Amino acid sequence: MRLGVLLPTFRSGGDDAFALADEAARCGLDGVFAYDHLWPIGSPLRPSLAPFPLLAAIARRHEGLVVGPLVARVGLVGTEHLVGQFRTLERIAPGRVIAALGAGDHLSAPENEAYGLASLSPDARRTLIREAALALLPTMPVWIGAGAEATNELARELGATVNLWNVDDERLREVAQRGPVNWAGPVPTELGQRLDGLALAGATWAILSPDAPIGALGEWRSTR
Repeated sequence: MRLGVLLPTFRSGGDDAFALADEAARCGLDGVFAYDHLWPIGSPLRPSLAPFPLLAAIARRHEGLVVGPLVARVGLVGTEHLVGQFRTLERIAPGRVIAALGAGDHLSAPENEAYGLASLSPDARRTLIREAALALLPTMPVWIGAGAEATNELARELGATVNLWNVDDERLREVAQRGPVNWAGPVPTELGQRLDGLALAGATWAILSPDAPIGALGEWRSTR
C-alpha cells in the first residue's frame, strides 16, 4: 500500500504546503495531494489555494513524489479545460500524475452557487466524469471519488480506482472485492494499526489529512 498526504491548502500562501511536501519527500512518502475547493467547506470567508499550480510547483521541486488533486470536481471548469490541466501537469511530472475526479455533493454545492455555476444533476455530473476519464485513461491512472452506487459502478465500468473517504475496513474490503480501491481520511488514533488494517483490507493507497504525523507515516512506510 502506498502512502500519501493532503497538503494544507486552506491558506493565503503556499509556504505550509511546500514545507509539508518537503517533509513528505524526506520521509519517503509516495505522494502529495490537494483539495479542489473554492473555500473550505462551510467557511466561505477563508482562502483556498488552487490545486493544479501548487501541485505543478511541488512536482518540479520533488521529482520522486506522485501528485494529484483529491479530487478535481467536474463542473467547476469545462471538461476540455480540466483535461488540459491534467495533461499540463503530466508534462511537468511525467508518470507521476493521478487524475482523481469527483462529482461533488451537497456540501460543495454552495461554492458552485456563489460563482454562478450550473447546478447539475448527479447523472449529468457522472457524464462529465466519464468524458474526462475517457480522455485521461490512456495516459495516466484515474481515480473516481466514491459516493452513490452509480458513481462506483461507473468507476468499475471504466477500470478506474474507487477512492473512498473515511470508511471502515469492512466497507473497504467489500468494495475492493470488485476492483482497485483507495482510502483517504483523517488521521486515526492508532495510526500504525489502522494502516495495517487498510493494507489488509485491500487499499492500494492510504491518503491522510494535512495534520498527519509525517515522521510516523515514514516509519510505517519504511518497514512495509
